[in-house]
Amino acid sequence: MKSIFSRINAWLHLWLGLISGLIVVIVSITGCILVFEEDIYKIVQPFRLSPPVEQAVMLPPSALIKSAREALPGIELRSLTYHEAGESAEVTFHSDSTLWIDPYTAQVKGISDHDDFFHLMESGHTTLWLPVAIGRQFVIYGTLVFGILVITGMVLWWPKKWNRHNIRNAFRVNWKAKLKRVNYDLHNVFGFYTLIPVLFIIFSGLFMGLGWVMKSSYWVASGGKSVPTYFVPSSDTTQVANTPLMKVLDQVWKFSVEELADHKSPALILGVPDEKDESVYVYTNTESAHYQIHYFDQFTGKQLKGTGMDVDKFSEANGGDKLRRINYSLHVGSLWGIPSKIIYFLASLIAASLPVTGLIIWWGKKKKQSKPTIRTSKAMA
Repeated sequence: MKSIFSRINAWLHLWLGLISGLIVVIVSITGCILVFEEDIYKIVQPFRLSPPVEQAVMLPPSALIKSAREALPGIELRSLTYHEAGESAEVTFHSDSTLWIDPYTAQVKGISDHDDFFHLMESGHTTLWLPVAIGRQFVIYGTLVFGILVITGMVLWWPKKWNRHNIRNAFRVNWKAKLKRVNYDLHNVFGFYTLIPVLFIIFSGLFMGLGWVMKSSYWVASGGKSVPTYFVPSSDTTQVANTPLMKVLDQVWKFSVEELADHKSPALILGVPDEKDESVYVYTNTESAHYQIHYFDQFTGKQLKGTGMDVDKFSEANGGDKLRRINYSLHVGSLWGIPSKIIYFLASLIAASLPVTGLIIWWGKKKKQSKPTIRTSKAMA
């Protein structure tokens, strides 16, 4: 006889799976596609690459912004992104267009628009292609339900006795068995092997989507600290702008690369202010989870002090700040480069298959239970 706990666990796994199945399939399939988004972009959009000539040095923001304004006159700039050596710089505007510029020559290499295949996949991944306010809630709470499914599934998978027969069945797919049994093994065995990466994906997604998950996780990781309040300092509007903004941006860029970035990494994002009291923001080390934000006065170039989870050097930040900063990389699988991306790709693919194999298992049991029982009796002598 099954215990009450086992019955409740099996009931939860069944009905929560049926309720959330379609959401899990869509989110997992789109997530699987998005894992290699940046790598595929560099193949299908070669203008994202700008191999440097010998002894070439990256040009300052003023040179790249000048080319951008000549290419798209009249559109207000938003930010300028320097990537690693050999990649084009990225200029964004207050529009759907992104300009790609050779950081060594300031030559415009190409333009990309927001509406493309990967943005369509991103929309499906975050909102199920529904209105944002509705779709986002479906995705967040569908992910939460999937987390419960993973845990209840682990309980169902756990062998009652750790003998040789049960261990063999728990850890391998019997490909020679009937299709029904193979499907059962695919659901259980593959579900177990992807447990860790899937839990990472679920947790990091909930960290971004649910405030109570983020706050409680931050509290634990930081040793009991609350999430710090974000404060973005303003530029001093009483100062006379004796230095042109472009020159200030050049100074800030040079200082950020040489003094603030780890190992003088060129990868950074520089925000172009469009309000008089707005400060210049710079994200350094943007090609890793060690990114850090800095603020500067747009009139003087003086460094300003802000507050938040990403204002301290990663090496000096508390555990909660570090968790917040690695969370996105943990979610998309880029934390350890190509190896972790491959693992996440396979984990997402298998996660998408679990509702399908689970539905087949449920349907097979339902059909079996619905068959009439034929009773036979001995004829009376």
